[in-house]
Amino acid sequence: MCAKRSGEMDHRNSTALPGLPGVLQITPDDAPACAPESDVSTGVGLAGLLGLAVWVLFCRTYPLTAEVLGLPGPREPLSGPHAALMAMVFTAGPMAIWSVAVDRVHLRLSTGLDWSLKRPLEDVLPISAVKIVGLWSTWGALAALFGLGRWYWEGNYLFAMHTLGYALAAMVALSVPYAIWLDRYMVEPRDAAWHFGARLLGRDGWEAEPIKKHWRAWLIKGFFGAFMISILPVGFAIVVEAQPAQIIANPVELGMLLVTLLFMIDVQIGTVGYLFTLRPLDAHIRSGNPFLAGWVAALLCYPPFAWGVFGAGGVLNYEVNGAKWDYWLMGSDTMLWLWAAWIVALTALYAWATFIFGIRFSNLTYRGVITNGPYRFTRHPAYLSKNLYWWCFSMPFLAIGGSPADVARNCFFLLCVNAIYYWRARTEEAHLLAEDAKYRAYHAWMEEHGLITAPLARLKRRVLGRRVSALGFTASNPHTQPAE
Repeated sequence: MCAKRSGEMDHRNSTALPGLPGVLQITPDDAPACAPESDVSTGVGLAGLLGLAVWVLFCRTYPLTAEVLGLPGPREPLSGPHAALMAMVFTAGPMAIWSVAVDRVHLRLSTGLDWSLKRPLEDVLPISAVKIVGLWSTWGALAALFGLGRWYWEGNYLFAMHTLGYALAAMVALSVPYAIWLDRYMVEPRDAAWHFGARLLGRDGWEAEPIKKHWRAWLIKGFFGAFMISILPVGFAIVVEAQPAQIIANPVELGMLLVTLLFMIDVQIGTVGYLFTLRPLDAHIRSGNPFLAGWVAALLCYPPFAWGVFGAGGVLNYEVNGAKWDYWLMGSDTMLWLWAAWIVALTALYAWATFIFGIRFSNLTYRGVITNGPYRFTRHPAYLSKNLYWWCFSMPFLAIGGSPADVARNCFFLLCVNAIYYWRARTEEAHLLAEDAKYRAYHAWMEEHGLITAPLARLKRRVLGRRVSALGFTASNPHTQPAE
């Protein structure tokens, strides 16, 4: 039993953070006895993983299935981009079913729905019409932005653009019955989309802040959704076409196949999270990160911005005159096997950090609080594993030719990359601390009990001589402004 339930902490020893009403800097005495319950159960991710595994197995064995059933067409594995898209259905479907049938998420107050309302159609149609104007106008503006971005019309992004083009037609058609249906049960049907529509139509009652939230959410969905769809087919094809029996004795090839498999799981579940932000599943975006620093830090890590930062000619390229781990460990099978296992383990932690989100994964958003899985050990397992992976995979501390200058530059630039991810973590925490008392309880619990986080927090307190909150405020000077 927890001595203090989430959201009901004793705040007698807490300091209110200036400029952020309701956001408290929690002292060690206020940390709850145990972590708050996660808003997403482990079963959601497991259901999605099982559905994805079934589809991948079907695609790999399709030649045999086609032969037995006498189906027409080539007898080849289903490894094309459309099969990768269908994998999302097999991933999202089981997660949605588990969420509703087992976790009963549609009954939570956080959905903003009250299934006992059932307003008459004549009462909701005027509201729904304004909301649909807001939605369609938003989608039109996003389509225009996609059209302006040259990078969206070449390479892997072409597949994403074609997919989103077909999706747009379906969204326009389905948005009308969906909006009307939801508005009959929403506690407050005049949501952010309605405020934007009302602003466009010149109706009274609209407010600026919901419109900002509306646009932050849709810019996140548009930018990251397109990117995720663009990378879906690559890893899926490699996994479906792989022949493990031929490489099982090779630690490098087997290790990289397992890494690709784990990244494929991460991408599939992550893409579902970006696209299926449905309120009845309690998976809607409650807010996008309001901090400009958070957006800058996140966008630097993704195309097209990442091409100029981390790419071959990027300013933070940390692989100049370098080589991967297999090059440096060549000649020692024992070390190759051990290093391959370590790299696979780091990738597994990264995939686990996405999988545990279930249907709610996405960058820069608040969609509930995750406190289970790897988030029991550190608040940022994905960032921790990803940054360790880069050090172990690229080995920037070694350079072909042994140039000390190359080693120094590569290590320095990878440290800069690590700093960007630390920056991302700080701004994400600032966002969540401002939004949810449960996250504040989780943050406080991790500071005292997290397997990885707690020792680091204690070390920081010893080094700095004071307790520092995730927002950059200190107990000794509560009026210090946040670094963001």
